[in-house]
Amino acid sequence: MTKYSNATEAFEVPGGERKVLLHSCCAPCSGPLIEKMHESGLELTIFFYNPNIHPKKEYEIRKNENIRYAEKLGIPFVDADYDVQDWFARAKGMEKEPERGIRCTMCFDMRFVRTALYAHEHGFKVFTSSLGISRWKNMEQINDCGLRAASHYDGVEYWTYNWRKDGGSSRMYELAKEEEFYAQQYCGCIYSLRDTNAWRESKGREKIAIGETWYEKKLDDAAG
Repeated sequence: MTKYSNATEAFEVPGGERKVLLHSCCAPCSGPLIEKMHESGLELTIFFYNPNIHPKKEYEIRKNENIRYAEKLGIPFVDADYDVQDWFARAKGMEKEPERGIRCTMCFDMRFVRTALYAHEHGFKVFTSSLGISRWKNMEQINDCGLRAASHYDGVEYWTYNWRKDGGSSRMYELAKEEEFYAQQYCGCIYSLRDTNAWRESKGREKIAIGETWYEKKLDDAAG
């Protein structure tokens, strides 16, 4: 018996659709969404398009963690391009912008437009994203970008479901520990890495070490 018996009623999927394309930013954030939609019987496909992630080593780790969880559940995974030079070209002039500012809007727009295009080309009427589950993100900003991207294509809709509610935010950390996901220490882009390291140095902390931090199972889980 699944935890969620009726996906359409529980999540109010636009148009009562059962087929959903999920833009995933990383395994910890997308984990609860994937789990919930999978257990609800939705036909889920994961779309990984995140050319903002820097450096390439960090990008590969995050992508491979997504793939690992998708394969465990038997969910289709689409590995999109890492066109990082296009991302840098779009970010030109925004290098000093703060988190949640216009650079982030550009970044969300870029990723969501590509996701909406894939949805349009492959018969998905609904797409959503794991970006909004993080408390570090502005959900209104993300939803605006998703709705704007969907508006480019007739018959494609962005699902603005609040994945933080009903324990979604806490489940994000629980599942990350259960699956021992990679625990990234910054949003993803080179400027986020720069600013996070600057903050760490101001607090007397060491800079971020790429690829060294992982969630660990709870001791009671390990003992069981």
